[in-house]
Amino acid sequence: MTARFRDRLLWTAEGAIMDGPRRYLMLRPDALMGLFRALPEPARQAALEAFAASVHRQGADSARAYLAMGGTPAELPGIIARTAPDLGWGLWQAESGPDRVVFTVTASPFAAGFGPATGPVCHPIRGMTRAVAEIVLGRPCIARETACTATGAPSCRFEGVAQ
Repeated sequence: MTARFRDRLLWTAEGAIMDGPRRYLMLRPDALMGLFRALPEPARQAALEAFAASVHRQGADSARAYLAMGGTPAELPGIIARTAPDLGWGLWQAESGPDRVVFTVTASPFAAGFGPATGPVCHPIRGMTRAVAEIVLGRPCIARETACTATGAPSCRFEGVAQ
């Protein structure tokens, strides 16, 4: 990738934040995640799953665009890990192997915005993990959040594995 993500952003006169044709939104995590916290179960879980699915779809588009700027699928986890802090998505560490992509995230805005929880709440990062794993592994994948700071873990951990 030639330029850091934050260096590519353009704030337009119309009030948009753009990275090429992709528009971004700056929003407080407590405002966003407060929506999910306010929903009763099972609506909350359904909405969080829809959020993961949306980020999976749109995140795959962003990941392909980042690759088009230079890089290989094997380099993609590192590219995403370097981009995440520029989005305010915390600090990511990437690992990958022949059958998985793993991200360990400290300072997840989704966990911080949601607050204490009985289960994982970082569904957008899970969606992005799935998108990255599918590109890196070249086949359909599933992703799961195996640790979440909202539940008291020291960091959030995500695994994307081939189905």
